[in-house]
Amino acid sequence: MANDNDGTALPEGAFDGPAEFGGHVRAALAAAAGQGWTEIVLSDPDFADWPLGERAVVDALQAWAASGRSLKMLAHRFDVFERHHARFVHWRRMWDHIVQCRALPQWNAGDVPSAIWTPAWSLRRIDPERSRGVCGVSAADRVALRQRLDEGFQAGRPGFPASVLGL
Repeated sequence: MANDNDGTALPEGAFDGPAEFGGHVRAALAAAAGQGWTEIVLSDPDFADWPLGERAVVDALQAWAASGRSLKMLAHRFDVFERHHARFVHWRRMWDHIVQCRALPQWNAGDVPSAIWTPAWSLRRIDPERSRGVCGVSAADRVALRQRLDEGFQAGRPGFPASVLGL
């Protein structure tokens, strides 16, 4: 576990299974405010099995959100949010000015990384179906992951609007 300025320990090393993956997502978002991360990037083919609709996760994002912060999201598609992550959808509407979402429908879903990137820590699911992957503070891992996420962000198109306005 990596100890950080605020005393929050973030997991390091391999993880295996949905429960461990969900715990790592929760831990990362809970640490975000205390560590003052200015940017977070979340990426997944569809975020269906992420705990983004949980009250604790949205509360952590609320504590983190502030002027000068940025949340980027990358997905093959965002259609599960309305059904599975209602609290997150509400939070996203309130904080639209710091959230940027890009969809990659032209990519195969399996080519979209399932990952979290932060300035101090990253997580990547190598086997999303079984929720197996690695996480930690390695600068080399963070740089490689960020390059892949930036490539996707540039190739993507705007997705998951905060609201749908009818004309």
